Amino acid sequence: MLYRQFGRTGLEVSVLGFGCMRLPTLDDGGIDEPEAIRMIRHAIDNGVNYIDTAWPYHKEKGELLVGKALQDGYRERVFLATKSPVYLVKEPADFDKYLNLQLEKLQTKHIDFYLLHALNGQRWQDCKEQQVFDFIQRAKADGRIKYIGFSFHDKVEVFKQIIDEYDWDFCQIQLNYMNEEYQAGLEGLRYAAGRGLPVVIMEPLLGGKLARAGKELQRIWDSAPVKRSPAAWALRWLWNMPEVTVVLSGMSTMNQVQENLSIAGEALPNSLTPEELQVIAKAREFYLSRIQVDCTGCDYCADCPSQVRISSIFSLHNQAYMYEDHETARAHYRRLMEAERDASRCIQCGQCEGLCPQNLEIRRLLQEIHQRYKFA
Repeated sequence: MLYRQFGRTGLEVSVLGFGCMRLPTLDDGGIDEPEAIRMIRHAIDNGVNYIDTAWPYHKEKGELLVGKALQDGYRERVFLATKSPVYLVKEPADFDKYLNLQLEKLQTKHIDFYLLHALNGQRWQDCKEQQVFDFIQRAKADGRIKYIGFSFHDKVEVFKQIIDEYDWDFCQIQLNYMNEEYQAGLEGLRYAAGRGLPVVIMEPLLGGKLARAGKELQRIWDSAPVKRSPAAWALRWLWNMPEVTVVLSGMSTMNQVQENLSIAGEALPNSLTPEELQVIAKAREFYLSRIQVDCTGCDYCADCPSQVRISSIFSLHNQAYMYEDHETARAHYRRLMEAERDASRCIQCGQCEGLCPQNLEIRRLLQEIHQRYKFA
């Protein structure tokens, strides 16, 4: 495992962080606890020392699982990151309420890296109105949190504003080779790093999309001077940049853990050749020509009042174009219709759009996709 300095903190963190948003699940949707704990501990035993979770992950059960996984001496071996559910804060005291609940769920006395979750322009204004600066000072002073940061989903101009308005210890942005100019993007990465902030990366594989390859894309990878898996190319693209401190991977299987550990062992900055970077650029061009909906599968929209499987619908639509497999997409959509979870059930309430970090026009997209697949 390779490590990088975490900004001004003086800490050394593993380049690979274990993101706990996509843990293995059972048929009923619950976390497969024995397997998830085995995976997290295997990662730690092999050098991962950055564990990331959040209040809403796995229907608010994710932090409980992480707390269990970090028992038996594992808590002392890692830096633990979780996020304040700022979207639930209605009064200043709520910041403390949720932090204290998170400490209980995680079975710990302190959070090493605490983030204000999924900030955008409006949420940042709301946080300031609810006296977030007083909360941060209080929580740091009494030792409940060590370092404060934020995760981000908005335009780069808003990102720079938030960076400049507080003395942050770190930040977290979405970045991958398909999102160079999306949200904070490369401009935001360099802006934060230029101010001495460690930058943690989320969605390095775009919800798993960049870990797969159809025949046409595979031909691009096969043309490279060095043979790597699609996931390895995506991760190495990020680790090639010295401004990147930690890359979070939401691993769902032990095979993914083992593969990512292997890739992380070679993740030196500026180690990709111009020829290798050109291959990645060709893959980017291929994807840009085929992706239909920029959904990452975060499932913030999962609580649809009509039980529409929004992220699943977007995923099958994208995969049909990315992998040239429309027949599979039609079959999947037919099953959603049989289960009464398809796009025709949308009541146009707009709840999903208010929660979507990608700011997608979900209602319009659902209507268009339904028209395409309803006669499957």
